Amino acid sequence: MITIKNLTKSYGSFVAVNNISLEVPAGGIFAFLGVNGAGKTTTIKMLTGILKPSAGAIYIGGFDLRKESLQAKAITGYVPDRPNLYPKLTGREFLYFICDLYRLSGKTADIRIDQVLDEYTLTQWQDELIESYSHGMKQRLATCAALVHDPKVLIVDEPMVGLDPHGARNLKEAMKRYAKNGTTIFLSTHSLNVAEELADNLAIIHQGSILTTGTLGDIRQLTGKHEEGLEMMFLELTAPQVEH
Repeated sequence: MITIKNLTKSYGSFVAVNNISLEVPAGGIFAFLGVNGAGKTTTIKMLTGILKPSAGAIYIGGFDLRKESLQAKAITGYVPDRPNLYPKLTGREFLYFICDLYRLSGKTADIRIDQVLDEYTLTQWQDELIESYSHGMKQRLATCAALVHDPKVLIVDEPMVGLDPHGARNLKEAMKRYAKNGTTIFLSTHSLNVAEELADNLAIIHQGSILTTGTLGDIRQLTGKHEEGLEMMFLELTAPQVEH
C-alpha cells in the first residue's frame, strides 16, 4: 500500500534521510522506529507531502505522490505529534472544514462526524471552542480529523503523546480494529512497548538509514536475541559505535 524507493532528503551537506526503501503491505500496522534525530519525522513529512524529497519516489495506494498528489492525499489520513488546530472554531466546525477539504457531502459529513466524535468521546464538547480543549482532547480531535474521510492509509506520528492511560488504551484498540478492517497504518513512535504490542512489521531508522525491517521474529533472528523484547534489540542496534 505504501512503497518508498530510494528516498533522500538533504539540507545542504546534511543528509536527514539517506536513500531509504520500504514496502508497507496493505491492511496492517507498520511501526517506524528510531531515536531522536534519526529521520522519522522527516520521512513522515515527505510521506504526507509536507516536504519535497531531494531524490526518490513515494507511492501510496499505487499513486505517485509527486505526480498524483491529490489522489494519494485523498486516501490518506495524518495524525501529527503536535496538532495545529484552529482555536476559534468549535470541534464540530473544524471537522466540517476537514470534510470540505475531502469533498464529503453534507449528509455523509454529518454521519462521519457523529461517528468519529462518538468513538473518541468528544460528542459533549463538539460545540465548544478548540482553545478550551485540553492537550489530550486536541490530540483526539486531530485523530478524528484524520479519520473522518475513512482513509485507506493512516499515518500516525507519536500518537500517545498527551493521552492518559485510558485514552492510550482506546487508541491502541482502535488501531487494531482499523487494521483488521483493511486500513494500512504507518506508526512512528518512541514507545517500543506500543510497537511491540501493535506492529505486524517494523523498520528501524538510524542516522537517516534503515538498519533493519521485518517482523519482530526477523529482528530477533538478526540480533540473535531470540528471547529478548524489542527494547533490548533496539538499544543494541542503535547503540553508539565506539572507535578503538
